[in-house]
Amino acid sequence: MSLFTILNGPNLNLLGQRQPEIYGYETLADVEADCRAIAEAAGHELFFAQSNREYELIDWIHEARGKSAGIVINPGAFTHTSVAILDALNAFEAPVIEVHISNIHKREVFRHHSYVSTRAEGVIAGLGIEGYGVALRHLINLFSRSS
Repeated sequence: MSLFTILNGPNLNLLGQRQPEIYGYETLADVEADCRAIAEAAGHELFFAQSNREYELIDWIHEARGKSAGIVINPGAFTHTSVAILDALNAFEAPVIEVHISNIHKREVFRHHSYVSTRAEGVIAGLGIEGYGVALRHLINLFSRSS
């Protein structure tokens, strides 16, 4: 049994309420339930968290070092601004998958750049909350092949 980490950045606590025409009506609790079911079905544990504070995301990334077999991260708006999150991810030795509920490349130009993408093994954007499951399954498959 291994641990996988899913981290969510600012405003994702409002998922299902904030701009549902972009992000949908599912909540972050729905995302967590789906991901827990995937992890448990594969015999793994899941740490799932959300914060509007950059330092908390960084602390969780640091805590995942040596413990987590991979991170799925939706950094929210920190995607476009946080070198600090990138630096924390660069210190994490296992795979990272970046997830965005909306297709950030079809949105405002400032959303097209991602610091996190330079570290991530993969980026999933525009699949709605299903992107989390795709990312988690991929990390589980990578882990299974390497162990």
